Amino acid sequence: MRRILLLPVLLAALLLGLAQPPSPALDTAAVQRAQELRTPVAANGRLRVCGTRLCNQHGVPIQLRGMSTHGLQWYGRCLTGGSLDALAQDWKADVLRISMYIQEGGYETDPRKYTDMVHSLIEQATARGLYAIVDWHMLSPGDPHHNLARAKTFFTEIARRHRAKNNLLYEIANEPSGVGWSRIRSYAEQLIPVIRAEDPGTPVLVGTRAWSSFGVSEGSDEREVVAAPVRAANIMYTFHFYAASHRDEYLATLSRAADKLPVFVTEFGTQDYAGEGADDFAMAQRYLDLMASKKISWSNWNFSDDHRSGAVFRSGTCAAGGPWAGTGSLKPAGVWVRERIRSADAFGDR
Repeated sequence: MRRILLLPVLLAALLLGLAQPPSPALDTAAVQRAQELRTPVAANGRLRVCGTRLCNQHGVPIQLRGMSTHGLQWYGRCLTGGSLDALAQDWKADVLRISMYIQEGGYETDPRKYTDMVHSLIEQATARGLYAIVDWHMLSPGDPHHNLARAKTFFTEIARRHRAKNNLLYEIANEPSGVGWSRIRSYAEQLIPVIRAEDPGTPVLVGTRAWSSFGVSEGSDEREVVAAPVRAANIMYTFHFYAASHRDEYLATLSRAADKLPVFVTEFGTQDYAGEGADDFAMAQRYLDLMASKKISWSNWNFSDDHRSGAVFRSGTCAAGGPWAGTGSLKPAGVWVRERIRSADAFGDR
């Protein structure tokens, strides 16, 4: 949920390097490997929302499990060919959430650079047979309308360039806060038609009130969304939790909401709401058990070497260029979540 902001640590040269698309030779090789490994996208194709579930191209409900990046402006160097290969092949992940901060030194400082970084990461996820969540990581200010014009510009370009792909989801508001559900719904109902004009088929993920808690962190619950859902098709609502901070009330809200609404947990951690402190694996497992039983897809925060306990890699791993596979470079939270991603639904024959 709310996280203490970091000082930028990424060198400009590295950012520019990440922004370049992969070479055709590397891309072709990755595609071939993806096909040989029977990847999540090869198994399921384009996703769509059916009732309260996320379904594959055959209308079968599925659960995706994977990782969220940290802010691209800080930890882009953690997203290399080697680390993404490990995520796809060693971790056996289904989905990569590409978290592009809007403020905090992100998109608003250089829209062209950060849009190109997202383009590149979409291509790299695609080459590895991973689903990609394009995360408009608005955090502060908490009113999504503050960034509506920027969001229209960004998603228009992303949707236009990638609409032929079958592995995308668009997350249009990371963690709204300090505003009511009607304000968030208004934002979604203005932005979704702009996306649909370019890409009518990709699912859209809508953030919910109070840091995507269905309002619980501000004294509400899922009933406000049930009573006044976004007027659009093929959408899901997001829920975020941090197990050491968000206890039974949050778990019960997620359970009730998933019985009435399509829900995707696009961010969670085993620590406190700042992504730090001691891991509460027991509480986190209760959430994972619930999500497995109701086929609620999820991505864990975060695939970086930030010093906080919520980052999966030990500090210095990214600067050293790995090692990425196995558990030798992982913190306890990384070991825990990797094991649970590796035990994911095999989609029949993967």
